[in-house]
Amino acid sequence: MAGARGAARGRFAVVGGGIAGVTCAEKLAAEFPSEDIFLMTASPVIKAVTNFKQVSKTLEEFDVEEQQSSLLEKRYPNIRVIQSGVKQLKSDEHKIYTEDGKEYIYEKLCLCAGAKPKLIVEGNPYVLGIRDTDSAQAFQKNLAQAERIVVVGNGGIALELVYEIQGCEVIWAIKDKAIGNTFFDAGAAEFLLPKLAAESRETPIECKRTKYTLEGSEGKGRPTGASDKPGSALGPDWHEGLHLKGTKEFSHKVHIEILCEVKKIYLQQEFIQLQRASVTFPKGEKNVEADEVLWPVYVELTNGKIYGCNFIVSATGVVPNVEPFLDGNNFAVGEDGGLKVDKHMHTSLPDVYAAGDICTAAWEPSPVWHQMRLWTQARQMGWYAAKCMAADALGESIDMDFSFELFAHITKFFNYKVVVLGKYNAQGLGSDHELMLRCTKGHEYVKVVMQNGRMMGAVLIGETDLEETFENLILNQIDLSAYGEDLLNPDIDLEDYFD
Repeated sequence: MAGARGAARGRFAVVGGGIAGVTCAEKLAAEFPSEDIFLMTASPVIKAVTNFKQVSKTLEEFDVEEQQSSLLEKRYPNIRVIQSGVKQLKSDEHKIYTEDGKEYIYEKLCLCAGAKPKLIVEGNPYVLGIRDTDSAQAFQKNLAQAERIVVVGNGGIALELVYEIQGCEVIWAIKDKAIGNTFFDAGAAEFLLPKLAAESRETPIECKRTKYTLEGSEGKGRPTGASDKPGSALGPDWHEGLHLKGTKEFSHKVHIEILCEVKKIYLQQEFIQLQRASVTFPKGEKNVEADEVLWPVYVELTNGKIYGCNFIVSATGVVPNVEPFLDGNNFAVGEDGGLKVDKHMHTSLPDVYAAGDICTAAWEPSPVWHQMRLWTQARQMGWYAAKCMAADALGESIDMDFSFELFAHITKFFNYKVVVLGKYNAQGLGSDHELMLRCTKGHEYVKVVMQNGRMMGAVLIGETDLEETFENLILNQIDLSAYGEDLLNPDIDLEDYFD
């Protein structure tokens, strides 16, 4: 229906075509089949959840598929996809202005615009941020000519990347003592490291997730690596189908520089003028040799070493994409830059909700849940935000969704199944906790975090089959002191006790 000056009106509007936004729009469309749901997205493709499987009470697995937005409109005829970025939000007038010059009036709005990569330096052609499909493709183009790259960052994407790259020297700079600290502790890192050192790769297990392509976008002549548009985040198997192979013949060469960050980046000319030596790829522990090769770009680390390389991958996390919405709106913003939401996914402004990477959970969380910008949480938040919007619109009350009772995430690293539950890294527990470990080299790694005899978190790597039992133990907060070390004794079948 046309309103003032031809503005379109809709009861519900959702901004963002990633998992949170699409899930939110789908749920609203199903709850209100006779209402138009506006879904605004800057990208021609949307991210849809497919093959959803509830593994346990809180663990879920699904694939993320890139689809043309027309498919979404076919599934839900009342979703209207508006392919345009948002230029401005006037929350006091309940209006959205899109880049293509149109305006939309909403009753309730959910912002799901995701996050963008946090680059170590902006505007350097040799620094690639990896977060979305476009940047992954740019990365692949550059890698084909690369002999050495520097990877900066220690989260899931850096971990996967370093594992997948072949035929190219990788200097991996991490600010922590151990790899993958977002997901693991040093013990789990030790368990995984032999996989990184293995020269030959086992054949990867056949992967059923989709390959990422943007139809027709290949030849548009975009600058490699410079992706200014925030694309949707990558799926858990984003590297499948990308041939991550450099120019060298060997398979794996990774050198990890721990406890350091990037101090400065020099282009070739700047480096020559410095008249300082860069070092070669370390071969064992003996003296560091100066590098004779001239590289396009040089990285100086805070530990004093300088490495030359073809390019630098910045995989240092994300910042919530709040820019387009702040102007003229008095949003409460969290310390991490996200829009603060309460336990009904409501921002500080009337009728504006937020979900996924753009938001910061500002409610008092369950003692074993915390926010992490992951696929699973984007889906849960998008779904729950739609339920809250629906309840508000109908004047009903709603309980906090069960998925926020326990942090639970299932993924894959280095071909191992990885399950993380609760405060798996003792997040926020201070020194008042103890760890129990069970590890079979090359087979499984089990770690539990205990506090006052109760299980608060766990990391399970490999096919342990313990996830449901541990999920119950954490949720029920049973006192387990009586079991002591036997809790992880493989000869004792825990399930018999706690089913």
